[in-house]
Amino acid sequence: MATDKVVETVIVGNYVEMETEGKPRSMKSKISSLFWHGGSVYDAWFSCASNQVAQVLLTLPYSFSQLGMLSGILFQLFYGLMGSWTAYLISVLYVEYRTRKEREKVDFRNHVIQWFEVLDGLLGKHWRNVGLAFNCTFLLFGSVIQLIACASNIYYINDNLDKRTWTYIFGACCATTVFIPSFHNYRIWSFLGLIMTTYTAWYLTIASLLHGQVEGVQHSGPTKLVLYFTGATNILYTFGGHAVTVEIMHAMWKPQKFKAIYLLATVYVLTLTLPSAAAVYWAFGDMLLNHSNAFSLLPRNPFRDMAVILMLIHQFITFGFACTPLYFVWEKAIGMHECKSLCKRAAARLPVVIPIWFLAIIFPFFGPINSTVGSLLVSFTVYIIPALAHIFTFKSATARENAVEQPPKYFGRWVGAYTINIFVVVWVLIVGFGFGGWASVTNFVHQIDTFGLFTKCYQCPPPALPPSSTPHGLNATAAAPLHHPLNHTRHP
Repeated sequence: MATDKVVETVIVGNYVEMETEGKPRSMKSKISSLFWHGGSVYDAWFSCASNQVAQVLLTLPYSFSQLGMLSGILFQLFYGLMGSWTAYLISVLYVEYRTRKEREKVDFRNHVIQWFEVLDGLLGKHWRNVGLAFNCTFLLFGSVIQLIACASNIYYINDNLDKRTWTYIFGACCATTVFIPSFHNYRIWSFLGLIMTTYTAWYLTIASLLHGQVEGVQHSGPTKLVLYFTGATNILYTFGGHAVTVEIMHAMWKPQKFKAIYLLATVYVLTLTLPSAAAVYWAFGDMLLNHSNAFSLLPRNPFRDMAVILMLIHQFITFGFACTPLYFVWEKAIGMHECKSLCKRAAARLPVVIPIWFLAIIFPFFGPINSTVGSLLVSFTVYIIPALAHIFTFKSATARENAVEQPPKYFGRWVGAYTINIFVVVWVLIVGFGFGGWASVTNFVHQIDTFGLFTKCYQCPPPALPPSSTPHGLNATAAAPLHHPLNHTRHP
């Protein structure tokens, strides 16, 4: 019977429950299945939606202040659609690769397929190396951003410790993600994570509307190209969370059902990001140019503290999402990927956390780092490379004819798919990587010049500042850069 099941797993297109089938359904296994061992379409949707919004929810009002209200809304809709398209391309390439391998009787029961392996199998080692470099670097800095966000958020509840010290503490906490084996095991975390971001988004929206506009509020944006393209690349980063698409698909019992999951997740995420960013920007306007974390402008109360705590927990979850593919790559590099012992694998994964921890301490620039990562890494990792890979994988008539997944009729079949792919490559290369890279790096370098590396408390108020000097009686956090044009649209 066991032999029959192994044979069944390598039948083309027959995706089965790779880890649980054939095992007795004891009470323990039922509880594990309910909370821990997920692989359904719903699990994938929760994972995509929860991972996509993350801490960037808190920086989108900052982006609106750079872009202006209209551009902020349009860029969210535009990049949301573009991200959904390239996520679809990644899912098509994954199914194509896996089907080809299953025809060769390859069994992936104890092996997690990753994006660089898909590129290797479909296009060769040079594509693999490029994909591996971009994907790993993006996920590395994605994890760094989560640590920075943790320190930035907790500071608004407890400022007895500076943000750098909080980074040390949360680095140790996030290191516990080494014990989560794979994306199968994020079922309860993904579900809770989306609830947390939903609460936070609607807290930001309602609290801003109830607070009302600050006295003399101004909405000057956009005023500078540097600010404009920095904000645009932060939104590019927002909807570029599908660097872990392959790992999420591999955790599904039926990966071929993934197709529209990312689009549906994006639609839900837009119901969170658009109202919250618009409301906060409406209430505080240009003040956001010096407050990259939206929490810093809202008055402290139990609702805000709850939002901060929930986002802290969610950032722990998102750290795991970003870091788990890195754990897999490292395990494969040292020959530990198929080890059955969870403790041995956890110990082997620890070296991955150390450089993340270190980089979060060096570059604690919450907000600007999102745009920099978006322009230099996300642009290639989840937009340009998938679009080009799809073009080259199916460039021959034979490959198109034998493709497992044919492009939908409403996109114009192959001609339509190729047209969209070329548009994505050209747009992201020029606007996202070109203008966005210039703007983001310029702003990032300015943060280093203003605050320095290893800064103890990025955008914290000076300790000697008297309460009467705090503008509008709010929790201002950016006294230092007020006179720097890259952080402000006008001079006092």
